[in-house]
Formats: sequence, C-alpha cells, structure tokens
Amino acid sequence: MIVKVKEPIEAEYKLIKPNQLLFTYFHFASEKELTFAMLESGAICIAYETVEKPDRSLPLLIPMSEVAGKMAVQEGTRFLEKPQGGKGLLMGGVPGVKPAKVLILGGGVVGSNAAIVAAGMGADVTIADISLPRMRYLSEVMPLNVKTLYSSTHNIEEELPTCDLVIGAVLIPGAKAPHLITRDMLKLLRKGTLMVDVAIDQGGCFETSHPTTHTEPQYTVDGIVHYCVANIPGAVPYTSTLALTNATFPYVVMLANKGWKQACKEDSSLALGLNIVNGKVTYPAVAHTFGLKYEAMSL
Repeated sequence: MIVKVKEPIEAEYKLIKPNQLLFTYFHFASEKELTFAMLESGAICIAYETVEKPDRSLPLLIPMSEVAGKMAVQEGTRFLEKPQGGKGLLMGGVPGVKPAKVLILGGGVVGSNAAIVAAGMGADVTIADISLPRMRYLSEVMPLNVKTLYSSTHNIEEELPTCDLVIGAVLIPGAKAPHLITRDMLKLLRKGTLMVDVAIDQGGCFETSHPTTHTEPQYTVDGIVHYCVANIPGAVPYTSTLALTNATFPYVVMLANKGWKQACKEDSSLALGLNIVNGKVTYPAVAHTFGLKYEAMSL
C-alpha cells in the first residue's frame, strides 16, 4: 500500500505495479494522462476525494477544503494589494471607506469556510449556491454581513460588476468542475478584480483558469487577476498534514489490517473511493469524463 497526499507524478507512473494499493488524492477527471497511466499500471486506486458518507459528506476532502477555503481569503487579501496587481483594497475597509465585496461560488465546505474568514475581516460577502436547504442553513448560521444568492448565470452576471474578489468553490465529487465564469464574462469585472479558483484541482470553475504554483501563483487575463494554485493547503503544510492525517489514519489502519476488498465491503463510504481497479474504471464520473467503460465493483 502506498499512502500519499497528491497523485503520482509522471516520473512515478512506471514504478507502480499491478495489485498495489494507492490511497491518495487523484482528481482523475482533470488528469487524462494520470487516468490512463493508472489504468495501465493495474493498481487499485482509492481516491480520498470520492470517499463519501451516506449523508453525502466527503470526510477525506473536508479537512483540506476547510484549509483551502480559509486560505482563499487569506491569499485573496494579499493579492488585492496594489503591489500584487490588485485594486489596492483593504478587505474590511475602514470607517468612511466601504469594505471589499466578495462573491463566493459554492456554499459547501470551501465556500462556508471562506465566508467565515471574509466576514470576520469585515467584508461584504455573498454566497451563491443552487441548494435551497443549504442556503437556508447558511442564512441561519452566518454573520449578518453574509448574504445568500441562488446561483444562475444571470445572477452571477448581475453580481460581477461590483465584485472585488470572486472565489470559485464548486465541487461535483469525482467529476470535472463546471465553468461558471466564461472568458466573455470577464468584461463585466473591473480591472484588478481578483478571482481565486479553489476548484482548479478538478479542472477549475473559471474558463480562463489554468494551474499555477505557490512560487508563481497569479497571472492576469484581460486585466483580471487569477490565483489558481493547485493544492492551496500546501502553503501551510504543518496545519494541513495534521488535519489530513486525523481524517485518513483510521482508513489507512482499516485497509492495512483487512485488505482493500474486505475494508471496502465493510465500509460503503470507503468503497465509493474506488476509482480504478486492475485496469478498470470503477467510478462513474471518471468513466463519463473520458468516454471509458464504467464497471461497477463487486465486493
């Protein structure tokens, strides 16, 4: 069994052998070469991001989503500064000067954590989501400077002209993220507006997004600053390591003691983490993304 934080890199593809168990974040839907390499390897690939409990929560994604959501605002604050290419805005404003306006696309774990930090700094925050129950919940628990909005193209376009920071926090488990902001929609934003794409590990939810690194985190398209760092939590490895290990360790012990078949048979949540098994795609969203045959696992 190989336990990692991130997916295998190209140099490691040939080192992976048939029947080895890989337990890590894979994000297959956004990585075609990785997907086909793991199919060819004959390994068993259990993806952290698709382990799913009956209540639809993602226990191995939640810790990193919490970190990424909070980091999105922390980095957003920095890149709104003028020397970083931003508008030169203070997130919370000061008496007599309005605070920054933040639009968060997605009200899940990433979005709610981003909203908490942005609201705590005094920003004017709007969370857009498509789930009415989720929005009702957020309206009850969030501070008064956080509003909810039904997510539609029309509503997003209405918000963009007055936004200072847009955080993309959309997730479809195991699948490629949808593009909620197109290249054409950038013209609605004012120059220097910052867009942080937390969904970049799943392909990104802005059409103009492409992965960046912590050493070169941002770039500009049509005057709009993009922050699209893959693995945002990597900037705070001490916090991230402990948070992820707290969540993954019980599953690691279960897999080591019982073997992957028995462990997945006993835990339906872990079984949903099976993405590729011995050259077969066993997760529907991955198969759909690449037009491959989906084969359900029989445990």
